[in-house]
Amino acid sequence: MLLRLSALLSALIAASLVVLPMQVEAAQSAKKTASSQSKAKKKAVRTKQVRKQIAKAKSSKTRIVRKGKARELAYAHKRVSKMRIARVSAQPSTMDELALFSSAAVVVNALSGERIFEKNARAVAPIASITKLMTAIVALDMHLPLHEPITITEEDVDTLKNSSSRLLVGTTLTRGEVMHLALMSSENRAAHALARTAPGGTAAFVARMNRTAQSLGMQNTRFLDPTGLNSGNVATAEDLIRLVQASNHYPEIRAYSTSETYSFISSVNGREYQFNNTNPLVKNSTWEIGVSKTGYISEAGKCLVMQAVINDTPVVIVLLDSAGKLTRIGDANRIKRWLETSPAAILRAG
Repeated sequence: MLLRLSALLSALIAASLVVLPMQVEAAQSAKKTASSQSKAKKKAVRTKQVRKQIAKAKSSKTRIVRKGKARELAYAHKRVSKMRIARVSAQPSTMDELALFSSAAVVVNALSGERIFEKNARAVAPIASITKLMTAIVALDMHLPLHEPITITEEDVDTLKNSSSRLLVGTTLTRGEVMHLALMSSENRAAHALARTAPGGTAAFVARMNRTAQSLGMQNTRFLDPTGLNSGNVATAEDLIRLVQASNHYPEIRAYSTSETYSFISSVNGREYQFNNTNPLVKNSTWEIGVSKTGYISEAGKCLVMQAVINDTPVVIVLLDSAGKLTRIGDANRIKRWLETSPAAILRAG
């Protein structure tokens, strides 16, 4: 009996020695497998996370790039805006609503003298044919007969700028007709003839022009000739307000300067000549203009002065040194719209 138990125990021990290592090995193998699976799972998770981070980075980079481009575009737009602002601010104005392209400009209430708008109003500049308003004032103040005939001579021909004229040498017109052409069509030969035929001649006439300017308070004004062809004829926009206001007191200047056309039969060749106003606004029914004068020489640019009624308010407008062909007309129309629609302008205009 003891021998059987001993043999059974030995068999059990032998079996355990075989099975146990196998179990241990199986357990270790299972552990390794689990560990390997865990590592693989963790690796997969990390890979997924990395991919997400990469995708996020790419997306972020794209957004950064897009944002950068947006910033760049915004900066470019801002830079253009600054350029535009600079161009507008290079044309200083009293009120931001109105930006004019003329180098100097003034708008005043003709009754109260209230300054509605100004830009470089005290800058001294050539005034070209705006001069002819003073030529007319002096001729009228001398009380020379307007019906007296005047003949255009070689002395009246422009040798300074060599400007052309359809007013032929030898043409005889009345002094009133000559003044009409000087103011309406800015005829240089006509303006020179007015001065030449006055008592004392051209030199004495120009001296009278300068004395009259001083008497009107035009302190920064100087005249060297009666036509405005000489760039030495200078004034400020502020001074020209006084000139326009003075001109408005002469019915002849009001009538001649705002006349649309004038025709006559030439005493030289018998042909009919028609002259037109150099200011197209006198033909515009939306404008009520009392005094008008344009001017141009290269040194002065395009110039325009007017007395007009806008929004039931009489105003004087002075525009000097406009670069473009139609810029002075455009500026005048901008002023008109501004005075009609801007509450600030309406308030200031009174």
